[in-house]
Amino acid sequence: MFKNLRESIEVISIMPVSEERKEILKPLAGFIQKKADAGERTNLNFICTHNSRRSHLSQIWAQVMAEHFNIRNVYCYSGGTEATAMFPKVAETLHSQGMEIQKLCDTDNPVYAVKYAENAHPVICFSKKYDDAFNPVSGFAAVMTCSNADVGCPFIAGAEKRVAVKFEDPKSSDGTHEMDRTYYERSLEIAAEMYYVMSMIR
Repeated sequence: MFKNLRESIEVISIMPVSEERKEILKPLAGFIQKKADAGERTNLNFICTHNSRRSHLSQIWAQVMAEHFNIRNVYCYSGGTEATAMFPKVAETLHSQGMEIQKLCDTDNPVYAVKYAENAHPVICFSKKYDDAFNPVSGFAAVMTCSNADVGCPFIAGAEKRVAVKFEDPKSSDGTHEMDRTYYERSLEIAAEMYYVMSMIR
């Protein structure tokens, strides 16, 4: 992994995760462990309403932490109940935490390549519906990262398991002097929880 990212992970590794949150995260860890034990591919689809902030942060950090803990055959995706665009501050925040970001397509819904290691395939990020052809169609865990998507989508076609792991939306800070700090802290919070999940896999 990139040096700056390794340094970020060192900080993340000592961030506390509450007992309440650990209970929320256990079903996700259980799904990954079940797939690992069976030698099967683990597909995780992180879902939020607009696929613009929390779902992308979760997708990327889950992929990074799977790599960090050398968990093979984990593939992370994201989607929304509608497509909008990945919010630019997400890319800026991840870059500040040690990842390399390349904008592949500069449209109303840009496509980003997020790279976390020299020889790793980048995570491809753009806003899409959860059932977009880019995402898996069956056998995946649907990880609901916001309340609106969790309530608004009572059924996710093709999902083998559904897990609610909700995070507070950093969007509330947009346009304020707290924006940079809020996105940075939310990214670290999500990273710490994905670190905890992957640390549980044996």
